[in-house]
Amino acid sequence: MTDQLSSPFKPSEAGAAASGNGTVTRRLHPLVDMHFDRSWFDELQHRMSRGGQWDDWTLYQLAMEAEQAKRVESFEELQCLRTLQDFEPLPHQIGTAGKVLHEMGGRAILADEVGLGKTIEAGLVLKEYMVRGLVKRALILVPASLVLQWVRELNQKFGISAVAQKREHTWGYDVVVASIDTAKREPHREKVLGTDYDLIIIDEAHKLKNKKTTNYQFANLLRKKYCLLLTATPIQNDLDELYNLITLLKPGQLGGQSEFAANFVVDKRLPKNEDQLQEALASVMIRNRRGDGGIHFTKRIVKNIPLSLSEDEKALYDAVTGFVKERYNESGGDLTSMLSLVTLQREVCSSRDAVFLTLVNLFKKTEEDSPLRPKIWELVEKIKGIKANTKAEKAMELVKEMNEKVIIFTEYRATQEYLLQFFRAKDLIAVPYRGGMNRGKKDWMMDLFRGRAQVMIATEAGGEGINLQFCRNMINFDLPWNPMRVEQRIGRVHRLGQTEDVRIYNLCTLGTIEEHIVGLLHEKINLFELVIGELDHILEKLEGGDSIEKRLAKALLEAGDEQELKSQLEELGSSITQLRSDVQTGNAPARTPDLLVKLDRLGQTVEVKP
Repeated sequence: MTDQLSSPFKPSEAGAAASGNGTVTRRLHPLVDMHFDRSWFDELQHRMSRGGQWDDWTLYQLAMEAEQAKRVESFEELQCLRTLQDFEPLPHQIGTAGKVLHEMGGRAILADEVGLGKTIEAGLVLKEYMVRGLVKRALILVPASLVLQWVRELNQKFGISAVAQKREHTWGYDVVVASIDTAKREPHREKVLGTDYDLIIIDEAHKLKNKKTTNYQFANLLRKKYCLLLTATPIQNDLDELYNLITLLKPGQLGGQSEFAANFVVDKRLPKNEDQLQEALASVMIRNRRGDGGIHFTKRIVKNIPLSLSEDEKALYDAVTGFVKERYNESGGDLTSMLSLVTLQREVCSSRDAVFLTLVNLFKKTEEDSPLRPKIWELVEKIKGIKANTKAEKAMELVKEMNEKVIIFTEYRATQEYLLQFFRAKDLIAVPYRGGMNRGKKDWMMDLFRGRAQVMIATEAGGEGINLQFCRNMINFDLPWNPMRVEQRIGRVHRLGQTEDVRIYNLCTLGTIEEHIVGLLHEKINLFELVIGELDHILEKLEGGDSIEKRLAKALLEAGDEQELKSQLEELGSSITQLRSDVQTGNAPARTPDLLVKLDRLGQTVEVKP
């Protein structure tokens, strides 16, 4: 009988007898049959005589580090910061996470303006709760196109083993990222609603503002201890939107619907008792703005590139313009029915391919005996005579001059396809990014752009959600008429984490509507120098009636000639200039209450020290 644990006490072999042959075995006596093993004591004496070695130094250091890691010097400090190896959060992000934990009980609306890092703030909250042992199961619901981006951020920046939902068994993992559209469908719905989650994070939460939608109702049924709602626009058109989000987060925080209306609403866009509303919001919502101290961005360097169309291209533009105006006059000035035809003029400025597809589809939909059919086909025949694209050639020239990664934005899928073929014919690697791709292919295109391709050509699907801080050059091949969509494009490269000044090139064709649009956005709105919060306020005041797109279309269709068009757009630009001045000086007209201005005053902003 031998002691395997190296005990100093061992049984005596003389006292043990086998009993297999029937012989009675004597019972061992603990005092008589044990002897003392002095080998460990002799080793100790030997080390003492030499003054050591007491233990391995590396093991001692590891033991000390382990003890240091377990120390909690202050309950208020974020313990997770010591575990973040690859990046350092910004002060406003750390401050936001601290407020969520210590003042809001883990339930909050993170309403920072675009580009300030709501994803980082949510990741800090999740990691801190995991470090403290308060969260094990977490569910992150995001738009489908952002699933893999969230998984990558959580894994790489926070060391959180998050997985993208792909199969039904994936719901069994501790931290799952999924699209809300997938989660709310069977067979996933039953599995998700049957799980008790410690923390739920919902990105793009403004899509839940209507409580009648299936998304809102599904989110309301989720069982959770903590909850974060992420949105840059928690309110746009109606105070009820804000009420619905807060009720989803903390039921009863603002009372019942009728109680909220009686206490805080004059009409759907005008609040009252603002001090009380501020107190109620302060416990559930944080809104950081770009203009707040301590939040710094690199510069935007903007260059407008005017281009003269070839004779064939200009002839096509003039012919399409004449066709559209004729249809407008025939409709009796019905603007709503004409907006789709105005698109023809914009497509001509982009590429012959874009306008060709639209005209062919229009031809197919037109009755065979209609007098419009030959007029439409006459325009198609003009397209066949165009052999080059002035804007594409300029874009290629700019790309070669920069010799860096460039993202090119276009509004039209046909233009995207044309540019891909154009660049490939010039031996230049370009990849597409568009809304029709599944999330795996979108992620693949992003990886190709980051690693191999010099150019990414994106439609509007690339204007929201993706992060391209590794690229600092952007070409607007054609510009949207909605300034907020332009700002979304710029926000893909000009955001926190961008270390270089961002260069923006706007291509515009002279003698077309594009020339006026660039002048309006750049000179009157001063779009490229404004922070996004100011742009929100200007557009909300401007669009008290028709949207800016409708105003532009109306001017385009009703102007008798180029001079009259210029005059009408100048008048629109002057009104925008005045509104911009009102917003920046705080003299906004009381008759058009701005909900985002109210929100910035009512919402709780993290105090950031430079």
